[in-house]
Amino acid sequence: MPPKSKATSAAAPAPKAAAAPSAPSGAASKKQSAAKAAKATAAAAAAKGPVENPLYPARKKNFRIGNDIQRKRDLTRFVKWPRYVRVQRQRKVLYERLKVPPAISQFHKPLDRSEAAPLFKLLDKYKPESKLEKKARIAKEAEDKVAGKVAKKLTSGLCEVKFGLNHVTTLVEEKKAKLVIIASDVDPIELVVWLPTLCRKLGIPYVIVNNKSVLGKFVHQKKAAALALVNIKSEDLSSFERIVDVANAKFALNVAGQKRWGGGIMGLKTQKRLEKRAKQLAIEQAKRAQL
Repeated sequence: MPPKSKATSAAAPAPKAAAAPSAPSGAASKKQSAAKAAKATAAAAAAKGPVENPLYPARKKNFRIGNDIQRKRDLTRFVKWPRYVRVQRQRKVLYERLKVPPAISQFHKPLDRSEAAPLFKLLDKYKPESKLEKKARIAKEAEDKVAGKVAKKLTSGLCEVKFGLNHVTTLVEEKKAKLVIIASDVDPIELVVWLPTLCRKLGIPYVIVNNKSVLGKFVHQKKAAALALVNIKSEDLSSFERIVDVANAKFALNVAGQKRWGGGIMGLKTQKRLEKRAKQLAIEQAKRAQL
């Protein structure tokens, strides 16, 4: 064969090899390695915790006897409360759990604050004289007697609040009491549990209020289980009648309240358990109905 011409050889150059991907430059690899090293150092420092100040070295506290003061704790659960506090709390829980008969249940629903305010205002006007006032009155009567003056008849005692359970009971039985006020927190409750029934039988209005220490203030005593109003002044008749209307509506004429039992309220755990049981029974009944 004849040799190829130069033009033919020049027109068909040899194919070039594909270019290989360029390797990363040295500067970029150094930056990546430095960043990795910094991250590793930061992670190690975070694992170790904050750097201690050599001037104030950390010392672990020692809470043994005679050393560091212990932190304050809420020790309410571990307090042995006085007996009367425990009895009060247990009685409250029992009154909620057990079925309470109507005669006792009515003492748990006394007059509220707005209803009792006019009653207390009226009782404040009819406070009996204190020991000091009585002493001053007797001394003045003695001076008047020595001076030959005519002594005035004592009429203040006729319009006073009467107190003392036996005295109040006698006034109710003789139908002299116009209104009987009974404390709701008398202990034992048997002392006054019969008094509302006696008042209803004899047609005397009565109210139950909170609490015996408040009633005691109106008669200069620490506590009073029951009070009675015997005589009312003419200027107080209108307010007294309104109080009697409220008392009759809430207590004496409230037949439904006299028959309503109290208590029977279970605890939260028992309530949830009973709800769960009721749901299961409802599901079973629905399945039976489908069959």
